[in-house]
Amino acid sequence: MELCAAMALALGLALRLWFIAKVARIAGDTLIYGDIAKNWLEHGVYGFSQTAAGPVPTLIRLPGYPLFLAISFRLFGIEHYTAVMYAQGVIDLLTCLLVAALARRLFGSRAGLAALWLAAMCPFMASYVSAPLTETLSLTCVALTFYSLERWRAAGFGINQWLWLTSAAMAYAVMLRPEQGLLAAAVIPAMLWTILRESKRTPRKPLTAGSFSPVVLAAICIVLPLAPWTLRNWRTFHVFQPLAPRYATDPGERVPFGFQRWFRTWAIDFASTEDVYWNYNGAAIAISDLPSRTFDSDDQYTRTDALLREYNETDNATPSLDYRFDALAQERIHSDAIRYYMALPVARLLNMAFRPRTEMFPLELEWWKWRDHPKQTVFATAYAALNLGYFVLAGIGLWRWRRQGWSGNPLLAWSMIGFVVLRCALLLTLDNSEPRYTLELYPVILVWSAKVFSRSDGENRAITS
Repeated sequence: MELCAAMALALGLALRLWFIAKVARIAGDTLIYGDIAKNWLEHGVYGFSQTAAGPVPTLIRLPGYPLFLAISFRLFGIEHYTAVMYAQGVIDLLTCLLVAALARRLFGSRAGLAALWLAAMCPFMASYVSAPLTETLSLTCVALTFYSLERWRAAGFGINQWLWLTSAAMAYAVMLRPEQGLLAAAVIPAMLWTILRESKRTPRKPLTAGSFSPVVLAAICIVLPLAPWTLRNWRTFHVFQPLAPRYATDPGERVPFGFQRWFRTWAIDFASTEDVYWNYNGAAIAISDLPSRTFDSDDQYTRTDALLREYNETDNATPSLDYRFDALAQERIHSDAIRYYMALPVARLLNMAFRPRTEMFPLELEWWKWRDHPKQTVFATAYAALNLGYFVLAGIGLWRWRRQGWSGNPLLAWSMIGFVVLRCALLLTLDNSEPRYTLELYPVILVWSAKVFSRSDGENRAITS
């Protein structure tokens, strides 16, 4: 058993080193985070190097990941991103161990070993090690939260080290990405429900105000780190911003709501996000990059083409353009409200979940065009099938776990389900489809998948007792 686990970790390490060597990506958000971390270290300013007078403060990114980069830069050198990626590789293997340990406690040693192999050899998690972004650390926070939550339950629901570790994982998750507050939104109510449930099952322990102190302390620990950030934003920008703006804009910057609304009337695939959404207000947009569903009529095609031609003259988003994009959007929404409010959000969510997770590879975005690049299409299809396989395994495992009454652990079951449901609900509201937004479900998917490989419920009880 130990040798098999060691082999999984060794192969998992090799996989992550391969990604770092072959597909490392230092661009986009990585440079934004890096610039913030560099200025934070060198000038004491949480901001961008935009003027000769010095860095300009910003609030478009929470400080969790810039803090990680600042520590790495201090240890290994400014903008030494290779060291950051190696550190992320080690952290990702820690995530694999946490997932395996949780699966072992829930479902037995065989399931724990299966979870370790599934996690260590998961290319979707491993690939993000090669990009200095929040994803690797966010995955660790999710895995650590659920593992510590199980240990807290087993230790008797009191104030102990597992409560603090659970709280710290959720708090840092929020400091990495604002939507990770959904992790706490799933876990804290589950903790409260468990305490109420246990009080009814043990009449000799009456419910008192002190019974809820672990939950209250956990909630305070999650919110408390946001206080200095909120105060800093108020003093610097005179705005109340405890997290980060939805559209990643600093106070005073204009948000092109009209364009974004128009984009939501047709966008589904990640290719549209990269070719159109990210290019707006900075790079040219070709009408050939728009799918046919963008136009309900020839008149809409003509008007859209005219708008893009005018925009491409300067690559600058103006209020006039935004107003006309909004008029197009209103027209399309009026003609088919169900498409806008239901069909397209669901389609974007499905695309984020089941699109081939090849965004880290130098492959064509329109992977389905067999005639243009048959080898890439075959690879992307195989990658999509592997991703689908993980989801299918997770579904079967969740079904088996439910049939066994959650193995006496409804706290973990419902908090995990709540996290998945809340995250999917949030993703239904997004404009831009990105596969990495569903990657953070993978710690849960891996644990559920491991249930398929468990031997018996009896073994589970022996390990968790």
